[in-house]
Amino acid sequence: MKGLFQKYKEVVAYLFFGVATTVINLVVYFICTDLLLLDYKLSNVISWFLSVLFAFFTNKYFVFQSLVGSRQLFWKEMFLFYWYRILSFVIDMGVMLLLIEVIHAPNFFAKLVTQVIVVVLNYFFSKFLIFRNEAQ
Repeated sequence: MKGLFQKYKEVVAYLFFGVATTVINLVVYFICTDLLLLDYKLSNVISWFLSVLFAFFTNKYFVFQSLVGSRQLFWKEMFLFYWYRILSFVIDMGVMLLLIEVIHAPNFFAKLVTQVIVVVLNYFFSKFLIFRNEAQ
């Protein structure tokens, strides 16, 4: 059992922090829409920004354990992280618009669907394009 955990430790950590990031995204989103009565588009931007901030540090230090030795590499990772998160945000917003405004899916369902898509995309972006071992 221990060997199995060691083998999949990175994926387990990513899923754990991915769930935490998703919870932050959902909680902030519904606070903005239901309590603050903000438009769902603005709420999505706010929830995205705060969850990405959380995700950068948890992915960097706990999931991919990227301990870069210079400021330049740190900022490069941060830039790439945000760059790919912007890409996934554009996909997130596009799917939200499609599901809510075209298909007329319920708000909660649309948000959950987009989060599953974003979590999968972001793992691949982080693993293969951002926190690569060669950057260390």
